Formats: sequence, structure tokens, C-alpha cells
Amino acid sequence: MRVREMTEADIDAVAELRVRAWQSAYADLLPRTFLDAMSVAEDAARRREMFAARSPDDVVVNLVTEDGDGTVTGWAALGPDRPGGAHTNAGPRTADVAELYAIYVRPGLLGTGIGRALTTACLERAAQLGFTRVVLWTIEGNARARRFYELAGFTTDGTQDTFDVDGNGTLIPLVHYARPLAPRQPPPAPPLTDSGSV
Repeated sequence: MRVREMTEADIDAVAELRVRAWQSAYADLLPRTFLDAMSVAEDAARRREMFAARSPDDVVVNLVTEDGDGTVTGWAALGPDRPGGAHTNAGPRTADVAELYAIYVRPGLLGTGIGRALTTACLERAAQLGFTRVVLWTIEGNARARRFYELAGFTTDGTQDTFDVDGNGTLIPLVHYARPLAPRQPPPAPPLTDSGSV
């Protein structure tokens, strides 16, 4: 398994993976009509727009995993915290807090270490970018995801939100998780050498 930066060439694979993952993971948590109406083509089109709108100072990170054949098996996205809630950009940002926006694994490959590898890579990247804490939102009733995040060192902080999943007032309860990051260590100082001077 290899973890690498997502490229524009991965958009169709990521869109297909994300839609199938939603339809599988949220089958008992979200309205069936909403899940059935999800479109891989529409998701890919949105992702192309996001890629086209990126700027050189954009700190949003998209990572994928691929198997030995080059098939994309997982995807994760990380960037600045959205403190106004899980699905809004409202409110001031805290410069040292990152948010894990998404992490999905191809259905049928859950439990194979892909999610763990993506999480580790995201936490490492967040630390490299100078963040000191990572937060995320997940559906309150998603017991499997909550266990996964708790095993990765995330804990709930009591913050809750709701997500209008279909735009028709179907509110889904969300819970907020957070995890501190170890401070970035400075590079080791070069060894002292004896120059022979006093």
C-alpha cells in the first residue's frame, strides 16, 4: 500500500470511492433516497472545480492510498479548521488547528489498515504544516467511525452540530472530536567540532 498526494488524474476514482463509501457506511444513518441519488459524475465535477480553484498558498491536503496495481483504495482531506460548524466556513479560524475533513476507504477494504495509514499520514502532514491540534466531525450514530477515531487518539470535546443532509431539513446529529499533535521538533544541531582554537 502506498500513500501519496492526490492528483487531478485521481478525481474520478476518488469520486467513485467517496460515493460508494457513503452509500455503504451510511446506509442505516442517512435517508435511502439521498444515498441512492448520489452521483459519481456530479461528485467528480465538484472535485474538478475545487482542484481548478486551488491557489499556491492553499493548505488543504488531499491524500490517496493505492494498491500494487495503482488502484485508488482510500482518500483523505485535511485543512484549516471550520470553527463555525462542520458544514460552514463561518467564524474566525484558529491558525494552529487543522480539521480532518474526510477519510474514506473503498467498501470491502475496511479493516485492512488503509484508514489507519491515511490517518497517520494526515497527522504527520498537519504537524509539518505547523498545526498543534486536529479536529473532526462525524455522525453521532456512526459507531464504527467513532471507534476508529478513538483508537487513533481522538476524543470528543462535547461540541455538537447538525447537518442538513438533503437540503430539506433532514438534520443529522454530529459530534466533534479533537486530538493534540506533538510539537514539531527542530532539526538536530550539527555536532560540535574542535577547531583547535582557545
